[in-house]
Amino acid sequence: MSLFKARDWWSTVLGEKEEFDQGCLCVADVDNSGSGQDKIIVGSYTGYLRIFNPHPVKPGEEVQPEDLLLEVQLREPILQVEVGKFVSGTEGLHLAVLHCRKLCVYAVSGTSGNVEHGNQYQINLMYEHNLQRTACNMTYGPFGGVKGRDMICIQSMDGMLMLFEQESYAFGRFLPGFLLPGPLTYSSRTDSFITVSSCQQVESYKYQVLAFATDADERQETEQQKLSSGKRLVVDWVLNIGEQALDICVGSFNQAVSSVFVLGERNFFCLKDNGQIRFMKKLDYSPSCFIPYCSVKEGTINTLIGNHSKMLNVYQDITLKWAAQLPHIPVSVKVANLQNLKGVIVTLSDDGHLQCSYLGTDPSLFQAPRVHSREINYEEYDAEMKELQKIIKKATKPQDILLKSEKHRHLIVTAEVSPDLDAKSQAIDSEVQAEAVPSVTVKVTIQSRVTAQKPKLAVRVQPPLAVSCDQFIFDDLEPDSSETVVLSVFLKGNCSPSELEGSCRVSYNTPTELNPEGIPKVSQCNFKLPLRLICIPAQPSKAASHKLTIDTNKPPVSFLTLFPDFVDPSENDQANALGFQFLTGSKTTLLASKTSQRYRIQSDQFEDLWLITKELTLRLEEHFKKQNCKDFTCNFSGSIPLQEYFELIDRHFELRLNAEKFRELLSERAVQFRAIERRLLTRFKDKTPAPLQHLDTLLEGTFREVIALADAAEENQAKMFQAFTKLKCATHLMLLLISLWQKLSTDQVAILEATFLPLAEDTQELGWEETVDASISYLLRTCLSKSSKEQALTLSSELCMPKDTSRLKKNITLFCDRLAKGGRLSLGTDPATQQASVMPGGCATIPESDLEEGMVIPGSTGTFPSRGQITKQKSK
Repeated sequence: MSLFKARDWWSTVLGEKEEFDQGCLCVADVDNSGSGQDKIIVGSYTGYLRIFNPHPVKPGEEVQPEDLLLEVQLREPILQVEVGKFVSGTEGLHLAVLHCRKLCVYAVSGTSGNVEHGNQYQINLMYEHNLQRTACNMTYGPFGGVKGRDMICIQSMDGMLMLFEQESYAFGRFLPGFLLPGPLTYSSRTDSFITVSSCQQVESYKYQVLAFATDADERQETEQQKLSSGKRLVVDWVLNIGEQALDICVGSFNQAVSSVFVLGERNFFCLKDNGQIRFMKKLDYSPSCFIPYCSVKEGTINTLIGNHSKMLNVYQDITLKWAAQLPHIPVSVKVANLQNLKGVIVTLSDDGHLQCSYLGTDPSLFQAPRVHSREINYEEYDAEMKELQKIIKKATKPQDILLKSEKHRHLIVTAEVSPDLDAKSQAIDSEVQAEAVPSVTVKVTIQSRVTAQKPKLAVRVQPPLAVSCDQFIFDDLEPDSSETVVLSVFLKGNCSPSELEGSCRVSYNTPTELNPEGIPKVSQCNFKLPLRLICIPAQPSKAASHKLTIDTNKPPVSFLTLFPDFVDPSENDQANALGFQFLTGSKTTLLASKTSQRYRIQSDQFEDLWLITKELTLRLEEHFKKQNCKDFTCNFSGSIPLQEYFELIDRHFELRLNAEKFRELLSERAVQFRAIERRLLTRFKDKTPAPLQHLDTLLEGTFREVIALADAAEENQAKMFQAFTKLKCATHLMLLLISLWQKLSTDQVAILEATFLPLAEDTQELGWEETVDASISYLLRTCLSKSSKEQALTLSSELCMPKDTSRLKKNITLFCDRLAKGGRLSLGTDPATQQASVMPGGCATIPESDLEEGMVIPGSTGTFPSRGQITKQKSK
């Protein structure tokens, strides 16, 4: 808000519900009175043309009728009005009116009246041009350096410049690379047209180049004719401004200095004749219009810039000299000489508010009242200050804020998962090839203690899991009310998920006295899905390719107790051996030793070990927690299965490389397809029929290649999603084994997860490999560094897709080696802090005889090959 307002000299409102824009306002001595007094010409989109000759109005008085010289309704919308020397044989000024499909040039003349009502004005049509293309805007000037007359250039909506030498049409040229029309102006100093293209570039075209270029209406049949006739339209200079332009203007107030002014969406540019930036001003508001005018200081130019905050700012080059408040948002601004008053600011709004104003201030008549002095009671002020400090201190305590928000939450959302699977599955469009895809019901309840406006519930599960409905919108909730929704979760993709968890989030607004529309808030909760959702009981497998062993400090627990939902109580042989058949087809076996406090998990797929291992550790912790056993621990003393993990990384990275190749091939075929289309279009538009020369066959073949490549890319994308899901499962398993191996704390496990699982989704622009490599490199140079030299190394700030995975695999191996030698994860880089928590690493070899006691698969005579290690074997 400005301190000053634009002083109203004369104002009026044009018509009712009429629309105006940038080109609808013009000021000039259009009736050739010779007095040097400008008239205001306004055209509207409804077709009304008005000419005003304003006179000053005293406060409280209305505009006099004689101020309106002429008002006529034309049949078509008026896009732009300009005044210039448009008629041959005379140097008088004439009015050019641009319609959508027509250009009209009028002569404005006045006849002296015999009564008190004043002079009579009328317009006479001198000539008109019917346009073959829809017009957008126009500019005028002495094209080619002619003297004493102006020519008109019209830009069409499809990028053609149509030039008219007064009563005759000269030629038309298409702008190269055109997409959408932009502002257009003419520079008489360089004899060139300047516009801003849809590529956000200021482009300049010489009139001579336009005149000698190939005619837009001609069509060449052969390459030889193209070379022998006409020249190609070449741009004189180009400047990239990085934003769309609202208006462009050429100012030549001083013959020594000529500048091109461009008003962008957020910046104001002043350019030299050759396209170099003279100066640039970044605007902290959204501009609507501008006009440069002559400055009293030599070497500088003043500019008026209106904005959408109803402000009019005056700049001298880039320095803000004045700011005034307007009663409307201006879409066009001009500077005119009216009634011997120079420099009157004329503004027009989009709804027809026309105002003539000047800059100035009113003297302030306000006088500050006398202040009655009184004695200050310092003791009272000190007591009040202490009380306020107590309130501030109490309000800024983080613990108090958290406790209060937890205790008095406005809205509580809870999710209850049914203990049993649905009797009738609610799975829809599942890609799983199993006979039956089960689903489980989740009941979500929302309880509101206050008025909750526009509550929206979003339910999210880990792909390839899916929900029957993931978005719910409710009516406003009253205090102490509740809403309940029921949905089903099922396995949709043909691969196992990395997590059996989901989340519910409710977004809503709570109104207050100061904000009736409401303050946005979010409430959320998590829920855990049953293992039966993705696998079913099966017979234990005798052999497997991947195996691992989890050690505990308590006697083994019967599977009848740990997995009652998977074990049949009538079968005693399932007490120590249990099989899990995943819906995707793979099988995992869980074995418990009768004597050695160990559990073994084995499967043919490495990633399938994760969910069973996680479920085993969670159920063991819950079992001993119910028995009030606080010293239960799990640990892993085998070697970390890096080789199996690296195979999944290589598979995922290979699919990413394939996706990049498919993208490049698709781009090449698309370019070829568009080139063939252009040639065919040229042949079809040719007036003289010519043979297609097998272009149609080539087009059909290219189209088939594009479709085949798109199908292959889509198939590769589906494979890459499955590979990324398997990689996340394997990564979760690796983090669990490392945490059990090194007995990491909760904070250290959080650092591990942030390092190896930074992305929820994998994309070509930002992939898992480069992100994890950067995170591990940071840890190796900070908390896991060996010396200060490693800490001094700088990391690259740019993440890009690597050429291969050798560096990543090397860093992961080095990461595990540093942990084995006593390194500890922490967010600090202080060596003393890191050395304080160093523990001796390394694992001793465990004899196989300890594991061979009592761990036999039912129905087989073989034993486990070794303890504490993962072995990859081929079944014989």
